[in-house]
Amino acid sequence: MGYPVTYYCPHCGTLVELERDGYLADKAVTPYPLEGWEYVAPTAPFEGDDADGVRFVCGESEGVDWDPHDGVRGSDAGSEEPYREPDPEGTGCGEPFYLSFVRYDEGREIDPRAESELVEIDPDPRPSGPRGPGGPEGPDGGGDGSDGGFW
Repeated sequence: MGYPVTYYCPHCGTLVELERDGYLADKAVTPYPLEGWEYVAPTAPFEGDDADGVRFVCGESEGVDWDPHDGVRGSDAGSEEPYREPDPEGTGCGEPFYLSFVRYDEGREIDPRAESELVEIDPDPRPSGPRGPGGPEGPDGGGDGSDGGFW
């Protein structure tokens, strides 16, 4: 048995309604694909292990109901990008967006953010600061890196 689930286009806020199975394992809806995820069209089989997500083209993808609530949009969607406003003659902005499902590897959830590589900027073993004079001699000695009398 399927259930209608709605998602906002992250570009313009147009709603899309997609028929889903009872169990949802959604990770995110993003304007870009997650690295390493495989996406299919909404008309292709995507439930289970068939795909990692669904790729929509706002207002154009087949097999879904576009703007099912007759133009109701969220207050945070697309307002700062006026060039991506929904087409007044049609539905949606025509931009692709992606519904990504949760993925697991050996029972652990995969983090979709790319792992950052540690980069060693300067592997030179020399000290990072300049070498200078040791300073004035003080009551405890001096010039040799000792505390030199400063408290």
